[in-house]
Amino acid sequence: MLIKTKAIVISYLKFQEKSLIVKCFTQSDGLKSYFVQSAYSGKKSNQKIAYFQPLTILEIEASHKNKGTLEHFKEIKLAMAYQTINTDIVKSTIVIFLSEMLHHSIQEEEKNEDLFTFLETALIWLDTHHETSNFHLILLLEITKFIGFYPDISEIDFNFFEMTDGIFSPFQGISCLSEHETFLFKKLINLKFDSDQKVFAGIERQILLKILLDYYTIHLDGFKKPKSLEVLKEVFA
Repeated sequence: MLIKTKAIVISYLKFQEKSLIVKCFTQSDGLKSYFVQSAYSGKKSNQKIAYFQPLTILEIEASHKNKGTLEHFKEIKLAMAYQTINTDIVKSTIVIFLSEMLHHSIQEEEKNEDLFTFLETALIWLDTHHETSNFHLILLLEITKFIGFYPDISEIDFNFFEMTDGIFSPFQGISCLSEHETFLFKKLINLKFDSDQKVFAGIERQILLKILLDYYTIHLDGFKKPKSLEVLKEVFA
């Protein structure tokens, strides 16, 4: 079946000398993996390695056999050319980290158009704004809405957040955040991308990042913390 759709590049893996296996989150079909032959050669200039950098937004025409095997691109072009993400060291580090997070988080190979639209909108926002210190934290929390474990905020006035059940509690159980950690987590829940970026100090962002990674680990089977985590910490130190 020939499909035309937008796709966000999640990751790529070099195969032999010149080829790639590219994992994309597509608007039409969710997760798909594609075989790209001769990505490092001069042939097929529309399938060059530059198109497959983390979280690039593409418009693709592809042959989908839907048999659990690798699919193949027919045509590729940029849906939008980033203006700052690829040249700003902070933004590019955020994108590499988030692509790893998505690689380990989006596990269902089925259409999730709401998640696609959210990610596309968020990436465009990141590319077009300068103050982005809290972007990765807000994005990671918002993604949990689409993959099934966003915190239950019906009792958000309670002082402790219980990580396993994803609820706020009046008592500090064994899997609860501390009162201070819960206070920070509540502040994050109320943030939007364009909220004041100075609402957290650097050490508070580190605490929140650890909370989010632990939360993902609890709720996603086989979740692995990104290798780029230490680089991200250095950038925001």
